Amino acid sequence: MPVKVTLDAALSARGITGKELARRIGVSETQLSLFRSGKVRGVRFSTLARMCAALDCAPGELLDYLYDPSDLEAPDEAEEG
Repeated sequence: MPVKVTLDAALSARGITGKELARRIGVSETQLSLFRSGKVRGVRFSTLARMCAALDCAPGELLDYLYDPSDLEAPDEAEEG
């Protein structure tokens, strides 16, 4: 998957633990851990906004994208190829 979660770097840069962030934004440590590991298929904008507010950052500090040409294919084309 070309979208990478870079939350750990943001946490480290601010000296905040995942446990503390989870408490601040009102999610379980398990939910935050799944996001940090990239094992979730989506995240609500409201959750992303709370993370950004708690860390005083923009979404681009929490996520990164690695270009993949197949991302431009229509979903049915990707399944065929």
